[in-house]
Amino acid sequence: MLGASPAMVRLFDLIERVAGSDVSVLVVGETGTGKELVARALHEHGTRAAGPFLAENCAAVPAELLESELFGHEKGSFTGAHAKRVGHFLAADGGTLFLDEIGDMPLAMQAKLLRVLEEREVRPVGSNKTVPVDVSLVAATHRDLHQRCSTGEFREDLLYRLQVVTVELPPLRERKGDVRLLARHFLSVAEGQMGRAASLDETALAWLEEQPWPGNVRQLENAIQRAVAISAGQITIADLAEA
Repeated sequence: MLGASPAMVRLFDLIERVAGSDVSVLVVGETGTGKELVARALHEHGTRAAGPFLAENCAAVPAELLESELFGHEKGSFTGAHAKRVGHFLAADGGTLFLDEIGDMPLAMQAKLLRVLEEREVRPVGSNKTVPVDVSLVAATHRDLHQRCSTGEFREDLLYRLQVVTVELPPLRERKGDVRLLARHFLSVAEGQMGRAASLDETALAWLEEQPWPGNVRQLENAIQRAVAISAGQITIADLAEA
């Protein structure tokens, strides 16, 4: 994570204070702001740094498979379950589990997750036994979970369980002072990956600072990578605009 703006200085301070507390953390922010980076920072600076870090995107897994992904399953518990599988909660035992896009988790699955957080044990699909788990949970979303609670799309009791501490990530348009720092970092990374030299002059950097970046840091990174790939060495505004 990079940044020297006041918003990022406050964020780094909060991460440092929260990392050692081993409480559930909810990271909120627009797409592309770096929510998984926050989760990794909390893990790496916390008491569970020596343990595993696992991540799952709740919006990317079909609803019928999410329970198996998180809690595991027994052999033969459903069609296609040809072998026993350890879920993410058990695989992350002693470490940190990051659940991205928690706001897209189906309601039925929310109830099961709440039980795991309350009882600190999981029941694999197809099993009649529970297994104790010791996991630090970090969840993230770009959605307004309070609004989703009001419409019945998210459980209020689960929200309160998740947001012992809430970390809010500022969008890139609210931390313009970090654009140059990030652009130069992504330029250096892209040069190394592609084995070619490129440069950003003052005009290009000023143009980058003026952009709204709706896709946030991820969009800026992609823009720099594309510009390095298509430029003749000196990156122009035209190279960046195409990205």
